[in-house]
Amino acid sequence: MRQRGRNDVAIVGSSQLSVADPVHSRFDLRRLPGIFRQRAPQVHAQRACLDSGSRRRHSARVLEPERADSSHTIGANRVRLLRDGKQAFPAMLEAIDRAEREIVLEMYWIGHDLVGKRFRDALVAKALAGISVFVTYDGVGSLGLFRSFWVPLTRAGGHVLESGPVAPWRRRFRLLRLPFRDHRKILVVDGERAFCGGLNLALQWLPTEQGGGGWRDDMIEIRGPAALELRAIACEVWWRLGYDRPAIAAAPPPEATPRLWVLANRIAERPNRRIRRTYLLAVRRARSSIDITNPYFLPGPLFLRALRAAHDRGVRVRLLVPGVSDVWLVNLAMREVVHKLARYGISIYAYGRSVLHAKTAILDQRFVICGSHNLDAFSWRFDLEANVAVDDADFAAAITQSFERDLRDATRLETNIPPPPWGLSLVAWLATRFRTYL
Repeated sequence: MRQRGRNDVAIVGSSQLSVADPVHSRFDLRRLPGIFRQRAPQVHAQRACLDSGSRRRHSARVLEPERADSSHTIGANRVRLLRDGKQAFPAMLEAIDRAEREIVLEMYWIGHDLVGKRFRDALVAKALAGISVFVTYDGVGSLGLFRSFWVPLTRAGGHVLESGPVAPWRRRFRLLRLPFRDHRKILVVDGERAFCGGLNLALQWLPTEQGGGGWRDDMIEIRGPAALELRAIACEVWWRLGYDRPAIAAAPPPEATPRLWVLANRIAERPNRRIRRTYLLAVRRARSSIDITNPYFLPGPLFLRALRAAHDRGVRVRLLVPGVSDVWLVNLAMREVVHKLARYGISIYAYGRSVLHAKTAILDQRFVICGSHNLDAFSWRFDLEANVAVDDADFAAAITQSFERDLRDATRLETNIPPPPWGLSLVAWLATRFRTYL
């Protein structure tokens, strides 16, 4: 979810990342008015879960596992796709339960709901067992989360840091930092097992049959030395805000993580365009196919020109956007953008099964990019983001299979849709012109 009010955040990243740039690897709607429905369906089941009987029933079933795809070996690492909360939440909770030394969690949105409490309680249990627990959450993304929520964890010995508090009386509140957010979704256990993607820890990502919203999203699980890189960028948030814990360990050498890269967009208080550059060069070098899933598709002219140029040289370009979204104004802004791409001949699909929140790309059936980074101005310019890039045909095939599955629940955008009423068209036009601020 993209909550469009934004606030202060420490501008951090891993200054110790030393892996090679991924672009230098071997990898040389329903009908249009339906795409932009005014609101995503609300999660009605949340109130029902609050009564004691429903809570007990859902607590027994919440996050029950679904079999995920088998993992793929990438150098010294093993990676696998976790599709939706139905696969990601049980895997993350199982990793927390098996922690022996340390748990580092950096999360944009932690809900004051069934899912958020389930993860908090799991962290409390490990802290009571003597495991070091470090949690960072965003002040705007977790706007409804009060400090009292974390009292059980801090009393158990865990450490909690709010990044970019919205209350002016908070010590780390900075008015001029309002646009900057910590939008990452990272969990690292013992420096050996890590998760990175688009899922937040909130009821919206819980399967509908378990009382949640069933939002569509992706998470990548990594087992191996690359987990240390995700740990490094998560730990540096603490360091940049003046805390000396947890200690930052040295990142693995490049040869330990061939064909797998952890990408952060801000390094040591300086903007870093590594994610943007990876996206752009991958699109420019694509020779056969580009498949992109993105919930807030508002890129700048440079990226749009690269997509059109890829189409012109014969690359099959497919873009999957939300049919139902959680941000109405952003969808209005997307209206003109996807209209132009569709008229240019690029295939645009509107996902209709649930709210689409995944941020994944597959290029030439071998290069995969997945993480928290949206193709919009805030992700490129302001937000702390983390992505994982993988150059592997087998892993790309698994991601492509998931993409094709999503297309079966989507409708291709038609190019001959009559324009909406003039008032709505005007709002959409204005939203597109000011998409940098959405």
